Amino acid sequence: MANLGSPANGRLRAAGDGGAVKAPAWASDTESAADCVLLACLFDAPQEGSYAAEPMTAHQAGPSVPGGRLGRAISIVELIATGTLDAELAGVLWLLLEARVPIVVAATAPRTGKTTLLEALLAFLPVGTRRRQLAGFAEDFDWLPEAAELGWRSTGDSAPRSLPAHLARDDRATADPSTSYLVAPELSDHLPIYTWGARARVAIRAISRGYGLAGTIHADSLAQVFELLGSPGVGLTMDELSRLGVVLVLRIVPGGDRRLAAAHYVRPVVRDAGGHVQRLGPAVLATRDPATDSLDHFWWGILPELAERTARRAGDFEAEQDLRASYLAGLAGAGVTGWNDVATAIAAYRAGEASRSPGS
Repeated sequence: MANLGSPANGRLRAAGDGGAVKAPAWASDTESAADCVLLACLFDAPQEGSYAAEPMTAHQAGPSVPGGRLGRAISIVELIATGTLDAELAGVLWLLLEARVPIVVAATAPRTGKTTLLEALLAFLPVGTRRRQLAGFAEDFDWLPEAAELGWRSTGDSAPRSLPAHLARDDRATADPSTSYLVAPELSDHLPIYTWGARARVAIRAISRGYGLAGTIHADSLAQVFELLGSPGVGLTMDELSRLGVVLVLRIVPGGDRRLAAAHYVRPVVRDAGGHVQRLGPAVLATRDPATDSLDHFWWGILPELAERTARRAGDFEAEQDLRASYLAGLAGAGVTGWNDVATAIAAYRAGEASRSPGS
């Protein structure tokens, strides 16, 4: 996609509006029909609360980021069954997402499935999480109490005029960092619905206040993610970027299959008991071996850190990861891959876990 800058006042026609979809004046000539249908729905169709704060439940009816409701929602178990990732890593990610650890999915090739993978993983967020969809160029952070502390300078009318009012001003309730999880469909300046510049900077800084964050980005490595978000376009420091949590790199391999190439855990800057700043480099959770088309796992090397991040003891984390990986593998083996069926299965697992907890 081209760097669009400020959109012109072109309009899109949805597929049911008679005839072919018309791309807006600011769209690249290379935009596919599917892209135009997506944008048509975003700019012309009723939003049904797509950008409103709403509780996520275990029975959420599929993804709500752009693209999710335009096609069939794909569950994490289906992605395991088709080889995008394996149950072992999914078990680790389940525990981390359940602890509201931030996550970014990176890929460079179009149609790689960044949003598909991200949405599938967000099903692991804990019950009661309030999803806060960022409104792209229209985002004003009126709902974020810490916005000014995080560097946001509101202009009072930050949304481009061509965006509809329900994107420019959304009566969202004040966010609570203990339950809110911010979602950016993409961290880039390619489209008005994406998040970049000061808005991306504030959203990522919000992690330091306890907010969760999920997003996708056009990058082929962790180094490229750091480079893009540390560039003048966003301007984050390495200490701020250390809070990104999990970064997944997705690629299309020869033959056209989508595969997770690498999973990284970005260690946050911390202070030791003496108040000294401790900076540790990112750790590799898993990488794909092209020869075997399988993941080599290394997450066990930082097991104590992962356990601490999820408020568990190392032994408990390891045991629970094994149980969840086996559970997901069992669902895949039994052909339980539909979005709603998997959501129900995740809820059932959690109910069983609660009944197994000491004192229950």
